[in-house]
Amino acid sequence: MKIAVPSPGRTLESSIDGRFGRAAGFIVYNTEDGSFTLADNGQNMNAGQGAGVQAAQNIAATGADVVIAPSFGPKAFQVLKAAGVKMVFSIVGTVKENIESFIAGKLKETDNANVEGHW
Repeated sequence: MKIAVPSPGRTLESSIDGRFGRAAGFIVYNTEDGSFTLADNGQNMNAGQGAGVQAAQNIAATGADVVIAPSFGPKAFQVLKAAGVKMVFSIVGTVKENIESFIAGKLKETDNANVEGHW
């Protein structure tokens, strides 16, 4: 399974980013072998609009099965849902802590957006 987590950092010890669409990037962790890659999201950091949708498309392109983030807007939610990517609300902490909490069953999948669209 691949798990994507927004982060301003480049390691599993990095904090989780409080933003979804405007996160600097996503750490994509592979549970099968413990490896991870970085998916750049820099083009959306200053986007006038559509950052959430573009970030969702970036995540889908990585092959992620799950994304853990603090919030999902309605348009990003629809893109991720259509791509078959499960969405899970994060906890405060590091990328690693969020991944471990999800694997342990402490974080649950959401079935709706939790913030309103900006546009």
